[in-house]
Amino acid sequence: MKLYSYFRSSASYRVRIALNLKNLPYEYVPVHLVRDGGEQLRPEYRKVNLDGIVPTLIDGHETVPQSLAIMEYLEETHPEPPLLPKSPADRAFVRAVALQVACEIHPLNNLRVLKYLKHTLRVDDDAKDAWYRHWVEAGFATLEAHLAADARTGKLCFGDTPTLADACLIPQVFNAQRFKIDTAKFPTIQRIHDYAMQLDAFARAAPGVQPDAE
Repeated sequence: MKLYSYFRSSASYRVRIALNLKNLPYEYVPVHLVRDGGEQLRPEYRKVNLDGIVPTLIDGHETVPQSLAIMEYLEETHPEPPLLPKSPADRAFVRAVALQVACEIHPLNNLRVLKYLKHTLRVDDDAKDAWYRHWVEAGFATLEAHLAADARTGKLCFGDTPTLADACLIPQVFNAQRFKIDTAKFPTIQRIHDYAMQLDAFARAAPGVQPDAE
């Protein structure tokens, strides 16, 4: 397998966690999202991913874009160890957490949005950072309440075994802390993050230890 990735991309971070949890070896291909206007926009990478985003997974003759699609693909092609629980209700719970991060929180704060705010709408850095913090904190507030109230939440989002939910949540916490959000205000999320980062699969996926880390 080959993974086109950027060390700080939370979407790429999710997939690295999933690959590690399933003990799948892969070739890391760095795509710098900032240098020279963004390597993801170059024609050679557009041939790999028409949208010009990361991550992209190459598995033999298959090209899979979009982090959640990649993780579902890995779940179906390499079902052990599972990243989704057995019952439909529990699967829905895990997917709901993952989707709240990937579809409600992250899209408002990814690099393309922040660049548009700054370079097209001419929003200054303070206002841009306030935008980021507002949407992350709003999303974390409801997610915290959801996780804290559900008996299925354990050391991780679903019990004590890593799932797709944790693979999505932990990168978002990293990004929140990078933008100086006090994640201690969300004690369940903070506790899950701290426990997950003690696990090898999460630690090896962290941005700071990737080949392209700066």
